[in-house]
Amino acid sequence: MDDLDTQAADNAAVHHAASEPGGKPSFAMTDGGGADPTHQHLFHLAGAAPSRFDGGDLRGAVADNWSVLKGQQGSVYLARLAPGGVREPHWHPSAWEMNFVISGRVRWSLVGPGGTGDAFEGKAGDLVFAPQGHFHYFENASDTEDLVVLIVFNTSVAEPDDDIGLVESLSAIPPDVLGAIFGVPADTFKAIPKNRDRVVIASKNKEPANG
Repeated sequence: MDDLDTQAADNAAVHHAASEPGGKPSFAMTDGGGADPTHQHLFHLAGAAPSRFDGGDLRGAVADNWSVLKGQQGSVYLARLAPGGVREPHWHPSAWEMNFVISGRVRWSLVGPGGTGDAFEGKAGDLVFAPQGHFHYFENASDTEDLVVLIVFNTSVAEPDDDIGLVESLSAIPPDVLGAIFGVPADTFKAIPKNRDRVVIASKNKEPANG
């Protein structure tokens, strides 16, 4: 089986409908999107079906849906955050992250070892680098326009396989432990949902479930 046959098999294995909000991104394809069936080095990223979330959507080119990336230690994502959209705070244990702002305004925050941190705003044309293992998140800094960011990782695996999110982390820690760490009553954290799906892109404009 040659590379194009392998790519065709990979394409056939990818679900052809975008995922529903929440859960694990599927990086599905639509007609005209995803890996090109004729040219193995071409991927139609903007035409790939998005995984949709409350605060935006995500399209990805990874080894699972673009065979040319297998063994190359590289993957690319196209993220769109609507006004109020927030990328769930998270970190990557085994990959750094390079972000290029295509359009809109972005607000970034990073935390590294030794209490180091950085918070700033960026605009179209800016690059933002998140070192491997650094806790970070970004959000749409505009109330009126979408934020579109191209994200590059030095790993070929899908981001969910190298992503530890805030929701999963806090959900795994008992309220009494969180209370002891933050120096507040344990009841402060009892409203945190347990076993919740990954958020990925949240929306500050969405009403809380109990609100």
